[in-house]
Amino acid sequence: MTLPHSLGGAGDPRPPQAMEVHRLEHRQEEEQKEERQHSLHMGSSVRRRTFRSSEEEHEFSAEDYALAAALALTASSELSWEAQLRRQTSAVELEERGQKRVGFGNDWERTEIAFLRTHRLLRQRRDWKMLRRRTEEKVQEAKELRELCSGRGPWFWIPLRSHAVWEHTTVLLTCTVQASPPPQVTWYKNDTRIDPRLFPAGKYRITNNYGLLSLEIRRCTIEDSATYTVRVKNAYGQASSFAKVLVRTYLGKDAGFDSEIFKRSMFGPSVEFTSVLKPVFAREKEPFSLSCLFSEDVLDAESIQWFRDGRLLRSSRRRKILYADCQASLKVSCTYKEDEGLYMIQVPSPFGPREQSTYVLVRDAEAKNPGAPGSPLNVRCLDVNRDCLILTWAPPSDTRGNPITAYSIERCQGDSGEWIPCHEAPGGTCRCPIQGLVEGQSYRFRVRAISRAGSSVPSKASELVVMGDHDAARRKTEIPFDLGNKITISTDDFEDTVTIPSPPTNVHASEIREAYVVLAWEEPSPRGRAPLTYSLEKSVIGSGTWEAISSESPVKSPRFAVLDLEKKKSYVFRVRAVNQYGLSDPSEPSEPIALRGQPATLPPPAQVQAFRDTQTSVSLTWDPVKDPELLGYYIYSRKVGSSEWQTVNNKPIQGTRFTVPGLRTGKEYEFCVRSVSEAGVGESSAATEPIRVKQALATPSAPYGFALLNCGKNEMVIGWKPPKRRGGGKILGYFLDQHDSEELDWHAVNQQPIPTQVCKVSDLHEGHFYEFRARAANWAGVGELSAPSSLFECKEWTMPQPGPPVRCTGIRGAGHIPGATVGTPTVYGGWACHRLSHQFPGGRL
Repeated sequence: MTLPHSLGGAGDPRPPQAMEVHRLEHRQEEEQKEERQHSLHMGSSVRRRTFRSSEEEHEFSAEDYALAAALALTASSELSWEAQLRRQTSAVELEERGQKRVGFGNDWERTEIAFLRTHRLLRQRRDWKMLRRRTEEKVQEAKELRELCSGRGPWFWIPLRSHAVWEHTTVLLTCTVQASPPPQVTWYKNDTRIDPRLFPAGKYRITNNYGLLSLEIRRCTIEDSATYTVRVKNAYGQASSFAKVLVRTYLGKDAGFDSEIFKRSMFGPSVEFTSVLKPVFAREKEPFSLSCLFSEDVLDAESIQWFRDGRLLRSSRRRKILYADCQASLKVSCTYKEDEGLYMIQVPSPFGPREQSTYVLVRDAEAKNPGAPGSPLNVRCLDVNRDCLILTWAPPSDTRGNPITAYSIERCQGDSGEWIPCHEAPGGTCRCPIQGLVEGQSYRFRVRAISRAGSSVPSKASELVVMGDHDAARRKTEIPFDLGNKITISTDDFEDTVTIPSPPTNVHASEIREAYVVLAWEEPSPRGRAPLTYSLEKSVIGSGTWEAISSESPVKSPRFAVLDLEKKKSYVFRVRAVNQYGLSDPSEPSEPIALRGQPATLPPPAQVQAFRDTQTSVSLTWDPVKDPELLGYYIYSRKVGSSEWQTVNNKPIQGTRFTVPGLRTGKEYEFCVRSVSEAGVGESSAATEPIRVKQALATPSAPYGFALLNCGKNEMVIGWKPPKRRGGGKILGYFLDQHDSEELDWHAVNQQPIPTQVCKVSDLHEGHFYEFRARAANWAGVGELSAPSSLFECKEWTMPQPGPPVRCTGIRGAGHIPGATVGTPTVYGGWACHRLSHQFPGGRL
C-alpha cells in the first residue's frame, strides 16, 4: 500500500511531472532574469532625458536585485505550493512597484511636453508681434516717403545732350525727368514752341514714357541747326534743359564745327592785339595798371581773362578788371609785394585763344627811418585751433645793409581796423606761434621787420581766419537720406553728461624750433560733454620733479607752444584734462625733447648763367637748391664797376629761369642769386660774367622735326632739327621740355643749354606716352617755343642694334629694287636712316 508523500518531505523521490514543471519554471525565471538584466543595461547606457512609457521595461533598485537573487537560490529547494505562492506574490509586488514608477514618469513626461508646447506657442506669438510691428514701421516709412515725394517739383536726372549730325539723317534728343505729380512737358526750338501739327507729317515726334522724354527730328536740314529746350512744370515748380543740334553738310570744312561761320558764331570775330604789354615797375602802397588794345570789339567782355603766375584773377575791392572801347585793363589801387609776378591776358578767338604777358615788379616803399629794411610778405596762418595758430612769412629781399634783429607781429580782431602788437619773434626765423586767442573770433595779422635803423612798413595783412575746433568735424558723421538730405551724428552725443575725463594720450612734439617747442596730444576718451581745458607739466631729464607750465589763459586746444625752455637741456612733458567735474590723471610722459640749434640759411645756387634776351632784358638760369624749406630765389644785379647790388625781384621766384627786364642798352651787368627760406636769405652765388646789353639782331625761330632715336625701359633719346632762322648768330644751345600724356603740366628736362640736337631723357615711366618741345638760344636770347612733337611711347626697343648711318641718295621713288636690303639709308634734311639686319620679301621698300 503506497502512502501519499507529505508536502514537506525533502528526501522523498520526485515524480516526473514535478521535475518537468520545475524545469519549465526555472527556464522561465532564467529568461525573465536575462530580460531584466538586458533592459537594465540598455536603460543605463542610453540615459535619455524623457521618462519611459508603460510599455518600456522599468528599472530596479538594489533591494530588488537582492530579493530576486534570494528567490533564485531558494527556487530549486522550494517545491511546495506555498513557495510558488510566495514567488507569485513577490512578482506581483515588483510589477505594481514598477507600474507606479512608470506612471509617475509618464505624468512628468506629459507635463514637460505640455511646457515645451506652451513655450513654443509663446515664442511664435512674440515673433508674430515683432513681425507685425516691423511691417507697420515699414508701411509707415513708405507712407511718409510717398507723402514727401508726392509734392516734389520736377528736376532732370539726365539732361539733354548736344548732337552734331549729317544732313538728311535723324537725331534723337532724350532726357529723364522726375517729378510728382507728373509734369507738363513743352519743347522749344530757339524759344519757339514746337507743335508737330504745324510741320510736315512725321517731321517731329514727341514722346513721354514715364519720365523719359524724347524729341525725334527726322531728315534734318540746315534749318534744323538750333538750340532745343524742354521745359517741364507742375504745381511745385518748373525746370528746363537745353541742347544744341548742329547739322553738317558734305562740304568738308565749309560747314560744321570746322567752318568759319560756326567759329564766328561761337567765338565772335577774330581778335588781334594792336598793342603790346610792357613791363611795369610799381612801388609798394601805390597803384599800377595794365592795358592793351584789340583790333575788333570783343562781344563777350567776361571772356577776357587775366592771370598772375598762372592763377586766374577776379575783381575785388582793390583790383578792378575793365573793358571798354576795344581796350582791356587791369587796375590795382594799392600795390603789395604779393602782386608781383608774370601777368597774362587771354582772349578767345575762332582760331585759338590769343594771349600776351609781361612782368610786374614791385619796389619797396619808402621807409620812415632811413636804412630800415623792406617789409616781409606772404603772411599766412597755419594749424588754426581754438586758441592758437602758427604764423609764417617770407623775409624781405633788401635789408639796406642792416641785418634784421626781430620781427614785430600785429593783430586785428574782426573788421575793427585797430592793429595791436601781440608778439615779437627773433630775426633768425620767419615762423612763430600765436597763443591766447579767443574761440569764435576772427583775426588778421601783419608783420614788420626790425633792424638797428628802425622798423619797416607793415606787410600785407593775412587772410581772415576764424578760431574754432577744427577737430570737431572728424568727430561727426553725416548719413545721407532722402535724395540730398543728411543726418549729422557726433560722437559727443554718446558721451556721459557727468564724467571726469580720462588722461590725454600720445603726447609728442609736433614742431621743434630753436626758440620753442609745439606740443600736441590726442583728446581723452571718454571725455564727457563738458568743455575741456588742459594743464601741462614739464620735467628736466634726471631731476625727478615736475613743474607746472603757466599760461596767460586756459589751454583749450590739444596744441601748446612752450617758449621758456633752456637750450642744451632735455625735457619730458605730460598733460592733464580738466572739466567742471574734476581733474584727470596725468598722461604718459612724452619722449625726451630738446630745442634744436640755430637753423642755417640755404646754400647759394650754382651754375648761374646769363644770356641776352632782348635789347633791354637778360635771361638767367641756375641749378636748383634741393631743400624742403626752400621758399624761392631773390635775384640781384649791378653795373660793372659798381659795388652796390640792386634788388631785381621782391617776391621769391619759384623756378630756375628768369628774364630781367628794364636794363639799359649798351651797359654791362653782373647778376647773382640767393635762396630764401624761413631761416632768412642765404648766401649770394658767384657773380655771372659781365654781359653787355645791346641791340640783338633776332632771336632764333623754333626747332622742329622731333624724332625718337632710341628708347629704353625708362629713358628716351630725342633728336630734332635746328631752327630755320638762327637770328644772324650762332646757336648756343637748346632748352628741352617734356610732357607726360597722363599729366597736365610740362616739365623742364635741362637747366643748362644743350649744345647738340640730341638729348637723352631719363627717369621716365615705362608704357607712358611723352611729347617734347624745345627752344633755341643764341646771343640775342631764347627763341620761340616749338610746337609739341608727336607722342612717343616709352617702351624698350627689342629689335637688333642698327648699323652705322650711311649717307645715300636717290632711292625715293625707286620702286621695286631686287635684293634691296631694308634700311638702305635715305637722307632727308640731314637725318641718315640706319641699315637693318633683315629684309622684306622681294626686297620691297
